[in-house]
Amino acid sequence: MSARWGEQDVPPLDGKVALVTGANAGLGLEAAKVLARHGAEVLLACRNADKAEAAALQVRDHATAAVEVVPLDLASLASVAAAAAFVADGRPRLDLLLNNAGLMAVDESKTEDGFETQIGVNHLGHFALTARLAPLLLSTPGSRVVTMSSMGHRLGRLHLDDLSFETRGYRRWQAYFQSKLANLLFTAELHRRLTEAASATMALAAHPGGSATDLGHEGGGLTNKLFAPFMPLMQPAWLGALPIVRAATDPAARSGQLYRPRYLAGGHPVLERPSRRARRADDARRLWQRSEKLTGVAFAIPG
Repeated sequence: MSARWGEQDVPPLDGKVALVTGANAGLGLEAAKVLARHGAEVLLACRNADKAEAAALQVRDHATAAVEVVPLDLASLASVAAAAAFVADGRPRLDLLLNNAGLMAVDESKTEDGFETQIGVNHLGHFALTARLAPLLLSTPGSRVVTMSSMGHRLGRLHLDDLSFETRGYRRWQAYFQSKLANLLFTAELHRRLTEAASATMALAAHPGGSATDLGHEGGGLTNKLFAPFMPLMQPAWLGALPIVRAATDPAARSGQLYRPRYLAGGHPVLERPSRRARRADDARRLWQRSEKLTGVAFAIPG
């Protein structure tokens, strides 16, 4: 392995099946290209059908196995259920689930199921998707669930009694940071439960540092407008995708780990220790229970 981990270190993925959420652009698209180049069958789970088909054409240029679009709107639990059923009914295995899709600092809104949009899409939608795909993942030897967080998780505060800002004023960045903290708490609890069940499936996380993507463009706030001019100065999306690719493919990676770029604004992926709040085991357990209740999806990991 090279001193600077990169795509050259990705092992052959022939015969493996990978599902990447939000794969129509940015980090998800770049990760999908890498997985396809190394032999994986890649499923692009996306909300916008036209963008997804355009992305699939790009990924197929790099592919040696099948590339398929899976309709998925993480703001709809019904869509999540349908997508999971589509994948489970059509394939005998799922080796890699990359929970990559996300929103950042969007205007106040609710999902189809009444959740604040950022916690609904970034965490609850992925929680429900992973839970519904768990039987397929658990039956696939060496499978991995990798969830994309953010360096902003360090500013996050978890409000389990008000995840959707129903009793406090909505603040776009606080909602985003909370959702990214939730991503790591989910990963920690999933890792704990998998370990307790002696499962070979692994749970890992990643964050891209500062990367030039469309993230944050959906919001109409002043901070969104101030943030936009700096986006082109950040590392390219292909480099920002390497942490999630490493977490998904590095044979040396271990369940429970978090990968990030070496430097704040970029660089090749290295291990990071999550923030103190992201390591609170009781918060992780209670968030899991709350997520099951809110989504109505029981997430069982048989021992």
